[in-house]
Amino acid sequence: MAIIGQNYMPELPEVQTTVNDLNRKVKGLMITGVWTDWPKYLKKGFAKEITGRKILKIWRIGKNIIFDLSGGKIMLIHQKMTGHLLVGKWQKEKINSYIHVIFFLSNGGKMALSDVRKFAKILVINKKDFKNLKDIKNIGPDPLLSSFKFSDFKRLVAKKRGAIKKILMDQGVISGIGNIYSDEILFVAKIHPLKKNENLNEAEFRKIFDATKKILKKAVKLRGTSISDYRDTAGKAGRYGDVRLVYRKEGEKCPRLRQGFGGQANKCNGIIKRIKVGGRSAHFCPVCQKL
Repeated sequence: MAIIGQNYMPELPEVQTTVNDLNRKVKGLMITGVWTDWPKYLKKGFAKEITGRKILKIWRIGKNIIFDLSGGKIMLIHQKMTGHLLVGKWQKEKINSYIHVIFFLSNGGKMALSDVRKFAKILVINKKDFKNLKDIKNIGPDPLLSSFKFSDFKRLVAKKRGAIKKILMDQGVISGIGNIYSDEILFVAKIHPLKKNENLNEAEFRKIFDATKKILKKAVKLRGTSISDYRDTAGKAGRYGDVRLVYRKEGEKCPRLRQGFGGQANKCNGIIKRIKVGGRSAHFCPVCQKL
């Protein structure tokens, strides 16, 4: 369920879920037309550039959704704070009042952008120019790639100074992690969000790396987090919000079990706190994640 008045940007699990859905639903179809009631989304000539082109493949760079189109074109969609893509064959023009762009498809269906705050970004570019696009040029590696090893993680993260929470959210270091999953990762790793990156030891780096893989994989499996605007391409909520550990759980009891005397498992006594790190909220257990 959405929390009224609070928005977050879809992160790697939400974007990957959308990409997976799009590859099942629209890959191989042709874009036959485009409609919008918010012209600021689309540059002049956009509709002409993509109409009649086949969708060859959909993939992801960080939080950007990339469409490989026929004829050497690439379309990029960044959903920003409140955007999500819907796919279907609904009869009426719009299925909600926040739909501001519709791509008509050759099977009679539609791919629509629903965006409450109208912050999403859509552009089309020649494939040969794509690698120099500023939107993707300086994005860090994808943490879910099998080729992304601990040595890569440590080399990139260790270069930075400051609070580890802020560094995990730096898209130029590692792509796709935002406010939700940085909180969850650091809780699993038992690292305080304000802990200085330069004070982390080898074991702590390893814990963060392992937690990153674990949390992101789980969130993708559960189809993302829908405690705000995000929905999948069928309009359904993701399920990770139902199992989240600390994010937006201020004042609740820590969910961690710890080993007590005699091998008994005991609940942690901590109460989840919320602080500000670099202007963003951070949720953590002060007992499990000591500074």
